[in-house]
Amino acid sequence: MTLKGKNVVIIGSGFGGLALGIRLQSRGAKVTILEKQAAPGGHAQQLKAEGFTFDMGPSLVTAPDVVDQIFQSAGKKMSDYLELIPLDPYYRIYFHDGSYLDYSGNTERMKEQLATFHPKDAARYDAFMESSRIMEEAVIKKGLGTKPFMTLKSMISFAPKAIRLGVFLPAYTFVKRYFKDPRSRFVFSFHPLFIGGNPFKAPAVYQMIPWLEKEGGVHYTPGGMYSLIQAFTSLFQELGGHIHTSEPATRIETQNRRVTGVKSSQSFYPADIVVSNADFYHTYHDLVDAGDRKKWRNKKLEKIDYSMSSVLIYLGLDRKYDKLKHHTLIISKDYKRLIRNIFDKKKVPFDFSMYLHVPSRTDKTMAIPGGESMYVLVPVANQLSRTNWDEFSEMFVNSILHYLEHSFGLEDFSKHIIYKSVFTPEDFQKDRNNHLGAAWGVEPKLTQSAYLRPHNRSEDIQGLYLVGASTHPGAGLPGTLMTAETTEHVILTETEGV
Repeated sequence: MTLKGKNVVIIGSGFGGLALGIRLQSRGAKVTILEKQAAPGGHAQQLKAEGFTFDMGPSLVTAPDVVDQIFQSAGKKMSDYLELIPLDPYYRIYFHDGSYLDYSGNTERMKEQLATFHPKDAARYDAFMESSRIMEEAVIKKGLGTKPFMTLKSMISFAPKAIRLGVFLPAYTFVKRYFKDPRSRFVFSFHPLFIGGNPFKAPAVYQMIPWLEKEGGVHYTPGGMYSLIQAFTSLFQELGGHIHTSEPATRIETQNRRVTGVKSSQSFYPADIVVSNADFYHTYHDLVDAGDRKKWRNKKLEKIDYSMSSVLIYLGLDRKYDKLKHHTLIISKDYKRLIRNIFDKKKVPFDFSMYLHVPSRTDKTMAIPGGESMYVLVPVANQLSRTNWDEFSEMFVNSILHYLEHSFGLEDFSKHIIYKSVFTPEDFQKDRNNHLGAAWGVEPKLTQSAYLRPHNRSEDIQGLYLVGASTHPGAGLPGTLMTAETTEHVILTETEGV
């Protein structure tokens, strides 16, 4: 179906905004994207300093078929725009007792490692992966992830299948069915953390990710994840789309509760269709007039549970550490207490678990010769913790660096740091408009999934749509790209009915 003659304004040029921009521009719409930052990318910005290059947000590509579908929607080949390098292992996961597991898609290698944790864990690996495959088939191959859940009826009709699949169980509970050792249980249940979710509360539908990784691999793009932003941006502009950077949207204008356009810091853009790839709370609370909101009034916005946040430490090193892989996870001794502190008690933890991204292990151009480009992601509570990060961040970051050197064993680590930059929950709130500094927007949990998640179309304003992490199906690179397909479907269905 064509959208020829339709003026579309998309607020935000993250993966969701760019992917939807490509889809709609390919259908003949005239698409303009407004971006607050100085360059496209949203959370996937890039930082370059003193010979080091850092991805500031997402750091890996899974489900390359989902990425390829964006290029296919424009009649293009992904390989003409992007190179993908498969990683092996996907991650090295270190546990508090010094043991570790190299997580990969190699069945026999995984079973050998799991057997050292518990013999039954190796025996149950195939059964778990088959359950993961069935979930992935339902959500991605059969299109449930891109099916709009706009009505309660659509949710009810899905319920019997969801019960059979076990998707209503918490992710960790689902994994406990298969594995005995706590380390094995972590290995196959940590993925909700990658999208801002609590593994003990996020629905087990996210247990499709292990199969996604096994089937499609985990990949790196030379030059970092920003290469994917650049590829999407190039394609969007080739199709005739326009991006205005350093130009934040300030108001979604309406008449009789129908969009008329978007006012920015510099101009007004008339629109038949407006799509927000901005933070969900920011969209409704700050960009939409309160008089236009019947469902998403301030009181309801405050009742939503928002994701955790994180502290990101960007480090340039003048030496290498063989202990580190491209992706390294370090897990604390009391992992469950850590999760409770972050999600339930809203306390900043000092029992660290963290994720280290070291792309220079694969791509030497990301660091100075002989050096390492690294970012350390430490999950923390969102700003309901009432933490003043301007005062607290230095002590917090120093304690993490001390831990990496003296507990994790990176010898003389502090002496080899020649560049350092820090991004805190306050930065997420100030620079990215994330409510409470919640880096992943609306928390992915059962009572905020599918129909119960913010819809891809506004219930309050005709012609206003959402794309990105906070709408259906959710966060993460595959999920965000799938929101673009879902929102496109809703737009086409409603435009056709006009």
